[in-house]
Amino acid sequence: MWTETANSLCRSFRFADFKTAFAFLTDVAAEAERLDHHPWFSNEYNVVEFRLRTHDAGNTVTRRDHRLAAAIDAVAARYGGLLNE
Repeated sequence: MWTETANSLCRSFRFADFKTAFAFLTDVAAEAERLDHHPWFSNEYNVVEFRLRTHDAGNTVTRRDHRLAAAIDAVAARYGGLLNE
């Protein structure tokens, strides 16, 4: 589940291994390019963390962030082994 704060939309995912986490990130990158909205992310071994906010809107959460979050969730659905942190 995505957590919304005053200035970011956050979510972490845990995968079985690094290869799966990286494949997930590769698919997310394609979606981010398609939406022209690029997330901050961190990847350490099998954990991927996202923080979404719109820089053009003063680093606040906008509809663009929610659209990207939905796209990330759709990509995540293709990786059934993930667990939400």
